[in-house]
Amino acid sequence: MAVPGLPIPSSDLDRQHGFETGTTLRKTGVASRYLTRDETASQLAARACGEALARSGIAWDEVDCLVAASATMDQALPYNAAMIHAELGLLQHRTATFDIGASCMSFLTALDVCSTLVEAGRFRRVMIVSADISTFTTDRSELKTNGIFGDGAAACLIAPAEDAESAVLASAITTFSEGVEFCQIKSGGSRFHRRVPGSNSEALFEMNPGPLYALIARELPGFVNRLLHRAGVTLADIDLMVPHQASHLALKHVTRMLGIDPAKVVDIFPHHGNQVAASLPTALHHGLTDPPLPRGSKLLLLGSGAGVTLGGMVMIY
Repeated sequence: MAVPGLPIPSSDLDRQHGFETGTTLRKTGVASRYLTRDETASQLAARACGEALARSGIAWDEVDCLVAASATMDQALPYNAAMIHAELGLLQHRTATFDIGASCMSFLTALDVCSTLVEAGRFRRVMIVSADISTFTTDRSELKTNGIFGDGAAACLIAPAEDAESAVLASAITTFSEGVEFCQIKSGGSRFHRRVPGSNSEALFEMNPGPLYALIARELPGFVNRLLHRAGVTLADIDLMVPHQASHLALKHVTRMLGIDPAKVVDIFPHHGNQVAASLPTALHHGLTDPPLPRGSKLLLLGSGAGVTLGGMVMIY
């Protein structure tokens, strides 16, 4: 994983808004988070990839595909993976690169797709990296969104399992497009482009939390039950649940809704906030390393994103 600079305490927002000290923490559940000042998403991604390679002991010459799985862009063109490839200085490396985008579910979607490609023999080793700078898109005059988002990146290297135990048992991604307008940034594409008067006002993140949470609450239990059934496990078999860090209330609701032991749930939200697509892999990094998780443990990766899309994966680490 990689984060920009030093953690920014929530008390900074208290001072910015003239709140009593502790107000932001109480309302958002974020004690501190990382916000970029001059580092781009590609630079954060490159640092995360470098760390993943260092931990694996594998050189770039042995990686044949680089996939960017992010919700935000450095720029409209070229795509993120090409930008990251250049940032890594891989100008002489003829690596396949492409993006997979599914808002906050981009990493999980990329892990699902790329594990299938590795299993099929299309690629031997794939680097997946999520890097998001979300704080430039939030309305800084209010806490609802500006108070919960943070910046960061996380990367993983996947390859065929060398043992018989590590595996993806089941994966599922389902979109409920009746919620397509519940969570959005309108500008940046062909619908609200710079030649349309007033399009700059469409560049900020918008969320309609009530209908969004109601839709997720209605669909999530059945989604998880079907996923676990396909994997041939029960919730009691899961050693660690790694959720997308949407908000402190969302994490509490999901934990209570599923009836899972809170000690089994990775919660890094108080010190990272919601890092969009980078959120889930950053939580996964902490879940695997702090403290070290033994091989053979069963993981449930779970989350939701704009679309509205639910994603989940059951895997043996």
